[in-house]
Amino acid sequence: MKVSNYVDTKPSEEVPGVIKREVITAEDGAPHFCMRVFEVEPGSSTPSHSHWWEHEVFILSGQGVVVGEQGETPIGKDSVIFIAPNEQHCFVNTGSEVLRFICLIPLHS
Repeated sequence: MKVSNYVDTKPSEEVPGVIKREVITAEDGAPHFCMRVFEVEPGSSTPSHSHWWEHEVFILSGQGVVVGEQGETPIGKDSVIFIAPNEQHCFVNTGSEVLRFICLIPLHS
């Protein structure tokens, strides 16, 4: 079992204004999934991208939009988002606070 505070995990800057922490990984003994916590500064966004795996996302705080093939959808605290495999997507912080979310992905390496 692993119990920790996510801020104790070393952050990496994905792009300016976007921090990622991989809080549970294969190094922790998780054989199938990786849990990541992202923090997107106001006015910043994750890069628009797609990949073969799905995302499950839970918004912890802040507000913004998720941009996908259907356009922009508002998101905020307690929003739950499913992004299908191969769907182009990004997260944009449209608020005045950090947009913080948990993102689960399968281990694929």
